[in-house]
Amino acid sequence: DFFDNKYSLIVSNFDKFGKIKKTKILTRERLNDINKLRLRDKSDMNIINKSYSILHKTLILRNVRSAQNTEYGPISYFKINKNKGAIMISKENNPEFLNDFLDYSTTILNKSVNTIKEYNYDIAHFLKFIAYHYKMVKIDSKELIKEIQIHTMTLETVKKITLQDIHAFLGYLKNDYHSKPATLARKTASIRVFFKYLCNKMKLIENNPAQDLETPKLSKRLPKYLSLDESKKLLETVKNPLPTSHGNHDNSIRDSAIITLFLNCGMRLSELTGINISDVDFENNKLNVIGKGDKERTIYLNKACINAINRYLEVRPKEAIQANSRNALFLSEQRKRISNRTVQYIVKQELRAAGIDSNKYSVHKLRHTAATLMYKYGEVDIRALQELLGHESISTTQIYTHVDDEQVRSAVERNPLANEV
Repeated sequence: DFFDNKYSLIVSNFDKFGKIKKTKILTRERLNDINKLRLRDKSDMNIINKSYSILHKTLILRNVRSAQNTEYGPISYFKINKNKGAIMISKENNPEFLNDFLDYSTTILNKSVNTIKEYNYDIAHFLKFIAYHYKMVKIDSKELIKEIQIHTMTLETVKKITLQDIHAFLGYLKNDYHSKPATLARKTASIRVFFKYLCNKMKLIENNPAQDLETPKLSKRLPKYLSLDESKKLLETVKNPLPTSHGNHDNSIRDSAIITLFLNCGMRLSELTGINISDVDFENNKLNVIGKGDKERTIYLNKACINAINRYLEVRPKEAIQANSRNALFLSEQRKRISNRTVQYIVKQELRAAGIDSNKYSVHKLRHTAATLMYKYGEVDIRALQELLGHESISTTQIYTHVDDEQVRSAVERNPLANEV
C-alpha cells in the first residue's frame, strides 16, 4: 500500500532563490508538522490531507527528473514554491502522453506552477474537444465537452489532428465560450508548444499540425493608469486615513508601504506578497524579487520606498508570527504572509477612499501607473524600463510609450503653421 507509514510524500525545501536546498521523504506521522513542508497556511495542509484518499499521490520534486520514475506508480504535480505554497494537478484523468509533456515542461523547461496549470487545462480542454469533434463520444451538447473523459485517448487519435481541427477548437472557444483574444492567444501558445514537444522533441508524431498556427490578432489597447495627481492623492489617503473613512487604521502604515512600493517600483502582485525581509538590501537600497517564470530580478528602491519599509518594520508584529511567515515582509492580521487577495482588497479600499473608481483600476493598474509615470516624467530609457518591469520582450514594454491627450494637443499647438490665421 503506497500510503502505509513507510512512505508518504517526497518534499523539497528551497533556498531564497527557489533552488533545491534539501530533500526529504516524510512519513505520514511527520506530515503533522506543517513547518517541515514550508507551506503557506492550513488550506495547503488540507490539500495534502485530501491526497491521502487517492492512490499514487506524491510530491514531484522541482528540477529533479528522477523523481518521476518511482515504483509507486504515477505522480501528481504538487510543486512547492518558496512563497506561493503548493498547487496540485491530478494526472489520472490525463492520457499518458499529456502527462509526459507536463513532466518535461516541469523538470526540463522548469516552467512555473501557473504555466503548468495552464498547459494542463488548455491541452486537456483541447483533447476533449477533439474527442467530441471526431465523434468519439456521444454527448448531446457542446456544453458537456468539459465532462468528457480523455485518459484512454491514444497517440493514434493525436496523429489525425489537422490545422483545421485546431481552428475549429479556437472557433468553438470564441463562439461558445466567448473567449477574448488574449485567452485564444494563450490557448494557441499552449497547443503550439505541445505539438512541438510531440513532433520535434519526442518524434511521436510525424507531422506538426500547429506548425503554421498563427496567434490570434490582439487588439491594441492603451494601459489604464492613474494620473500623477491621482497617484499623489492615493498616497496621501493611505498615509492619513480619516477616522471614519474605511478599514482598519492599525494597518495604515503597512498599507502605505504596499501602495508606495506598487507606485514607485511597478512590481507585480505576486512579487510584492513574496518579499522576504532578507530580500531587502538596506545598505544598497535594493531588493530581489521572484517574478514570472520563477525568474529573479533586482528592484532598486528610492527614498520613498526605503522610508515606507522602515516605518512599517518599526510596527510590524514581532511575536506570535506563524513559523513559515517569520521572514515575510508583509504580514496579515493573522500574522502570516499577506495573501494576494488581501492586497487586492486593500488596494480597492484605498482607491475608493481616495475617490478613484475601484472598478476601473486594480493592483495591476498600479503597475501600469508606475511604468507610465517613470517613462513620462523620469525620462527613463525603454530598455531600462524593460529591465525594471521584468519584461522578457521589449514589445511588452512598448505599450508604455503611448502619448496622452495633453501631449497630442501640445504637439498640434507647436505646429509651425498653428498661427497662420
